[in-house]
Amino acid sequence: MSILQALILGIVQGITELLPISSSAHLNIIPWLLGWSSSNQFKLDFEAFDVALHFGTLLAIGIFFFKDWIKLIKGGYELVVKNKRSFEGKMFWYIVAATIPGGIIGFILDKFAGDVLETPIIIAIALMVMGVILYIVDKKAKSKTKYENMTFKQTFLIGISQCLAFIPGVSRSGITMTTARAMGIERKSAAKYSFMLSAPIVLAATVLKIGDFAFGSIAFYVGVFASFVVGLLVIKFLLKYLQKGDFKIFAIYRIIIAVIIMAVYFIRG
Repeated sequence: MSILQALILGIVQGITELLPISSSAHLNIIPWLLGWSSSNQFKLDFEAFDVALHFGTLLAIGIFFFKDWIKLIKGGYELVVKNKRSFEGKMFWYIVAATIPGGIIGFILDKFAGDVLETPIIIAIALMVMGVILYIVDKKAKSKTKYENMTFKQTFLIGISQCLAFIPGVSRSGITMTTARAMGIERKSAAKYSFMLSAPIVLAATVLKIGDFAFGSIAFYVGVFASFVVGLLVIKFLLKYLQKGDFKIFAIYRIIIAVIIMAVYFIRG
Protein backbone atom coordinates (compact mmCIF):
# COMPACT_ATOMS: atom_id res chain seq x y z
CA MET A 1 0.00 0.00 0.00
CA SER A 2 1.39 3.39 -0.98
CA ILE A 3 1.71 6.38 1.35
CA LEU A 4 -0.85 8.30 -0.71
CA GLN A 5 -3.37 5.46 -0.47
CA ALA A 6 -2.79 5.23 3.29
CA LEU A 7 -3.24 9.00 3.70
CA ILE A 8 -6.48 9.04 1.74
CA LEU A 9 -7.91 6.06 3.62
CA GLY A 10 -6.82 7.54 6.95
CA ILE A 11 -8.62 10.80 6.24
CA VAL A 12 -11.70 8.91 5.05
CA GLN A 13 -11.70 6.75 8.19
CA GLY A 14 -11.35 9.77 10.47
CA ILE A 15 -14.36 11.45 8.87
CA THR A 16 -16.69 8.52 8.26
CA GLU A 17 -16.17 6.43 11.41
CA LEU A 18 -17.42 9.17 13.70
CA LEU A 19 -20.15 10.66 11.52
CA PRO A 20 -23.26 8.51 10.91
CA ILE A 21 -22.30 7.79 7.29
CA SER A 22 -20.46 4.42 7.57
CA SER A 23 -16.70 4.05 7.47
CA SER A 24 -16.96 0.43 6.28
CA ALA A 25 -18.95 1.56 3.24
CA HIS A 26 -16.45 4.27 2.33
CA LEU A 27 -13.38 2.10 2.97
CA ASN A 28 -14.84 -0.53 0.63
CA ILE A 29 -16.17 1.82 -2.03
CA ILE A 30 -13.24 4.24 -2.43
CA PRO A 31 -10.70 1.52 -3.37
CA TRP A 32 -13.36 0.12 -5.74
CA LEU A 33 -13.98 3.51 -7.36
CA LEU A 34 -10.25 4.23 -7.73
CA GLY A 35 -9.38 0.76 -8.98
CA TRP A 36 -7.16 -0.16 -6.02
CA SER A 37 -9.22 -3.21 -5.05
CA SER A 38 -8.21 -4.98 -8.27
CA SER A 39 -4.75 -5.51 -6.78
CA ASN A 40 -4.37 -8.69 -4.70
CA GLN A 41 -1.53 -7.09 -2.74
CA PHE A 42 -3.75 -4.14 -1.81
CA LYS A 43 -6.47 -6.52 -0.60
CA LEU A 44 -3.94 -8.41 1.52
CA ASP A 45 -2.50 -5.22 3.04
CA PHE A 46 -5.93 -3.72 3.63
CA GLU A 47 -7.30 -6.50 5.88
CA ALA A 48 -5.13 -5.51 8.84
CA PHE A 49 -4.82 -1.86 7.80
CA ASP A 50 -8.59 -1.44 8.16
CA VAL A 51 -8.33 -2.30 11.88
CA ALA A 52 -5.28 -0.03 12.24
CA LEU A 53 -7.29 2.89 10.85
CA HIS A 54 -10.02 2.17 13.41
CA PHE A 55 -7.30 2.22 16.07
CA GLY A 56 -6.51 5.77 14.93
CA THR A 57 -10.08 6.91 15.60
CA LEU A 58 -10.03 4.95 18.88
CA LEU A 59 -7.06 7.07 19.94
CA ALA A 60 -9.03 10.18 18.99
CA ILE A 61 -11.94 9.08 21.19
CA GLY A 62 -9.55 8.20 24.01
CA ILE A 63 -7.77 11.56 23.89
CA PHE A 64 -10.86 13.71 23.40
CA PHE A 65 -12.78 12.01 26.21
CA PHE A 66 -9.70 11.25 28.34
CA LYS A 67 -11.09 12.80 31.53
CA ASP A 68 -14.43 11.05 30.98
CA TRP A 69 -12.71 7.66 30.63
CA ILE A 70 -10.64 8.18 33.78
CA LYS A 71 -13.81 9.01 35.73
CA LEU A 72 -15.68 6.05 34.21
CA ILE A 73 -12.93 3.54 35.03
CA LYS A 74 -12.48 4.94 38.53
CA GLY A 75 -16.24 4.95 39.11
CA GLY A 76 -16.60 1.38 37.81
CA TYR A 77 -13.83 0.19 40.12
CA GLU A 78 -15.25 1.97 43.16
CA LEU A 79 -18.75 0.63 42.51
CA VAL A 80 -17.52 -2.97 42.63
CA VAL A 81 -14.78 -2.74 45.26
CA LYS A 82 -16.09 -0.03 47.59
CA ASN A 83 -19.80 -0.15 46.73
CA LYS A 84 -19.52 3.60 46.10
CA ARG A 85 -22.27 4.63 43.73
CA SER A 86 -21.83 7.37 41.14
CA PHE A 87 -23.02 8.22 37.65
CA GLU A 88 -19.60 7.34 36.24
CA GLY A 89 -19.59 3.93 37.95
CA LYS A 90 -23.04 3.17 36.66
CA MET A 91 -22.24 4.28 33.12
CA PHE A 92 -19.00 2.28 33.03
CA TRP A 93 -20.85 -0.97 33.68
CA TYR A 94 -23.66 0.08 31.35
CA ILE A 95 -21.09 0.35 28.56
CA VAL A 96 -19.57 -3.04 29.47
CA ALA A 97 -22.98 -4.73 29.47
CA ALA A 98 -24.01 -3.04 26.23
CA THR A 99 -20.79 -4.03 24.45
CA ILE A 100 -20.92 -7.79 25.08
CA PRO A 101 -24.09 -8.87 23.18
CA GLY A 102 -23.60 -6.45 20.31
CA GLY A 103 -19.96 -7.46 19.94
CA ILE A 104 -20.67 -11.21 20.00
CA ILE A 105 -23.62 -11.09 17.59
CA GLY A 106 -21.81 -8.71 15.25
CA PHE A 107 -18.67 -10.90 15.24
CA ILE A 108 -20.65 -14.04 14.37
CA LEU A 109 -22.65 -12.35 11.62
CA ASP A 110 -19.56 -10.70 10.15
CA LYS A 111 -17.61 -13.98 10.14
CA PHE A 112 -20.28 -15.91 8.25
CA ALA A 113 -21.85 -13.22 6.08
CA GLY A 114 -19.42 -10.28 5.91
CA ASP A 115 -17.89 -11.04 2.49
CA VAL A 116 -21.29 -11.55 0.86
CA LEU A 117 -22.40 -8.07 1.90
CA GLU A 118 -19.33 -6.16 0.69
CA THR A 119 -20.68 -5.62 -2.82
CA PRO A 120 -21.31 -2.09 -4.15
CA ILE A 121 -25.06 -2.59 -4.61
CA ILE A 122 -25.60 -3.98 -1.10
CA ILE A 123 -23.56 -1.12 0.34
CA ALA A 124 -25.54 1.44 -1.67
CA ILE A 125 -28.87 -0.02 -0.52
CA ALA A 126 -27.72 -0.05 3.11
CA LEU A 127 -26.55 3.57 2.87
CA MET A 128 -29.87 4.68 1.38
CA VAL A 129 -32.18 2.70 3.67
CA MET A 130 -30.30 3.71 6.82
CA GLY A 131 -30.25 7.32 5.63
CA VAL A 132 -34.04 7.36 5.29
CA ILE A 133 -34.48 5.70 8.70
CA LEU A 134 -32.05 8.14 10.34
CA TYR A 135 -33.91 11.11 8.89
CA ILE A 136 -37.39 9.90 9.90
CA VAL A 137 -36.40 8.82 13.40
CA ASP A 138 -34.44 12.00 14.12
CA LYS A 139 -37.24 14.22 12.83
CA LYS A 140 -39.96 12.55 14.91
CA ALA A 141 -37.97 11.85 18.09
CA LYS A 142 -38.23 14.04 21.15
CA SER A 143 -35.07 15.20 22.93
CA LYS A 144 -35.92 14.42 26.53
CA THR A 145 -32.98 12.41 27.90
CA LYS A 146 -29.43 13.63 28.43
CA TYR A 147 -26.29 11.49 28.59
CA GLU A 148 -26.21 11.70 32.39
CA ASN A 149 -29.76 10.38 32.67
CA MET A 150 -29.60 7.42 30.29
CA THR A 151 -31.01 4.20 31.70
CA PHE A 152 -29.67 0.64 31.54
CA LYS A 153 -32.45 -0.32 29.12
CA GLN A 154 -31.55 2.51 26.75
CA THR A 155 -27.79 1.85 26.82
CA PHE A 156 -28.28 -1.92 26.45
CA LEU A 157 -30.60 -1.64 23.44
CA ILE A 158 -28.20 0.79 21.78
CA GLY A 159 -25.42 -1.72 22.39
CA ILE A 160 -27.37 -4.55 20.78
CA SER A 161 -28.10 -2.38 17.75
CA GLN A 162 -24.34 -2.36 17.03
CA CYS A 163 -24.61 -5.87 15.62
CA LEU A 164 -26.18 -4.40 12.47
CA ALA A 165 -22.98 -2.45 11.81
CA PHE A 166 -21.48 -5.61 10.27
CA ILE A 167 -23.41 -4.61 7.13
CA PRO A 168 -21.22 -2.08 5.26
CA GLY A 169 -23.33 1.02 4.78
CA VAL A 170 -25.34 0.75 7.99
CA SER A 171 -22.66 2.43 10.14
CA ARG A 172 -22.00 1.72 13.82
CA SER A 173 -22.37 5.38 14.74
CA GLY A 174 -25.39 5.65 12.45
CA ILE A 175 -27.33 2.75 13.96
CA THR A 176 -26.42 3.59 17.56
CA MET A 177 -27.31 7.27 17.17
CA THR A 178 -30.57 6.35 15.43
CA THR A 179 -31.50 3.89 18.17
CA ALA A 180 -30.67 6.48 20.81
CA ARG A 181 -32.82 9.09 19.08
CA ALA A 182 -35.70 6.61 18.80
CA MET A 183 -35.65 6.36 22.60
CA GLY A 184 -35.74 10.12 23.09
CA ILE A 185 -32.07 10.75 23.80
CA GLU A 186 -30.96 14.23 22.75
CA ARG A 187 -28.67 14.45 19.72
CA LYS A 188 -25.42 15.50 21.40
CA SER A 189 -25.86 12.85 24.10
CA ALA A 190 -26.64 10.21 21.47
CA ALA A 191 -23.39 11.08 19.67
CA LYS A 192 -21.29 11.06 22.85
CA TYR A 193 -22.61 7.69 23.99
CA SER A 194 -22.09 6.29 20.48
CA PHE A 195 -18.43 7.38 20.61
CA MET A 196 -17.88 5.92 24.08
CA LEU A 197 -19.61 2.66 23.18
CA SER A 198 -17.45 2.10 20.10
CA ALA A 199 -14.20 2.12 22.07
CA PRO A 200 -14.31 -1.39 23.68
CA ILE A 201 -15.13 -3.20 20.42
CA VAL A 202 -12.45 -1.35 18.43
CA LEU A 203 -9.93 -2.00 21.23
CA ALA A 204 -10.75 -5.73 21.15
CA ALA A 205 -10.35 -5.82 17.35
CA THR A 206 -7.00 -4.01 17.68
CA VAL A 207 -5.70 -6.54 20.21
CA LEU A 208 -6.75 -9.45 17.97
CA LYS A 209 -5.17 -7.98 14.82
CA ILE A 210 -2.13 -6.19 16.24
CA GLY A 211 0.15 -9.04 15.17
CA ASP A 212 -0.73 -8.29 11.54
CA PHE A 213 0.00 -4.56 11.72
CA ALA A 214 2.73 -3.37 9.34
CA PHE A 215 4.79 -1.51 11.95
CA GLY A 216 7.74 -1.35 9.57
CA SER A 217 5.80 0.58 6.93
CA ILE A 218 5.70 4.38 6.76
CA ALA A 219 2.28 4.12 5.10
CA PHE A 220 0.96 2.41 8.24
CA TYR A 221 1.89 5.37 10.47
CA VAL A 222 0.65 7.92 7.93
CA GLY A 223 -2.78 6.25 7.78
CA VAL A 224 -3.16 5.85 11.54
CA PHE A 225 -1.98 9.42 12.23
CA ALA A 226 -4.34 10.86 9.61
CA SER A 227 -7.23 8.88 11.06
CA PHE A 228 -6.36 10.10 14.57
CA VAL A 229 -6.02 13.80 13.73
CA VAL A 230 -9.09 13.96 11.49
CA GLY A 231 -11.04 11.93 14.06
CA LEU A 232 -10.29 14.52 16.77
CA LEU A 233 -11.51 17.32 14.53
CA VAL A 234 -14.67 15.44 13.57
CA ILE A 235 -15.61 14.66 17.19
CA LYS A 236 -15.26 18.34 18.11
CA PHE A 237 -17.24 19.39 15.04
CA LEU A 238 -20.12 16.94 15.52
CA LEU A 239 -20.66 17.62 19.22
CA LYS A 240 -20.73 21.36 18.54
CA TYR A 241 -22.93 20.99 15.45
CA LEU A 242 -25.50 18.83 17.24
CA GLN A 243 -26.10 21.49 19.90
CA LYS A 244 -28.43 23.13 17.37
CA GLY A 245 -28.26 21.04 14.19
CA ASP A 246 -29.88 17.72 13.30
CA PHE A 247 -28.98 14.58 11.33
CA LYS A 248 -30.74 15.63 8.12
CA ILE A 249 -27.55 16.61 6.32
CA PHE A 250 -26.03 13.18 6.96
CA ALA A 251 -29.16 11.39 5.76
CA ILE A 252 -29.10 13.38 2.51
CA TYR A 253 -25.40 12.69 2.03
CA ARG A 254 -25.96 8.95 2.45
CA ILE A 255 -28.66 8.93 -0.23
CA ILE A 256 -26.55 10.96 -2.67
CA ILE A 257 -23.55 8.65 -2.24
CA ALA A 258 -25.81 5.60 -2.65
CA VAL A 259 -27.13 6.95 -5.96
CA ILE A 260 -23.58 7.65 -7.19
CA ILE A 261 -22.46 4.12 -6.30
CA MET A 262 -25.41 2.58 -8.13
CA ALA A 263 -24.80 4.76 -11.19
CA VAL A 264 -21.10 3.83 -11.38
CA TYR A 265 -21.89 0.15 -10.81
CA PHE A 266 -24.38 -0.02 -13.69
CA ILE A 267 -22.21 2.11 -16.01
CA ARG A 268 -19.28 -0.23 -15.46
CA GLY A 269 -21.58 -3.17 -16.09
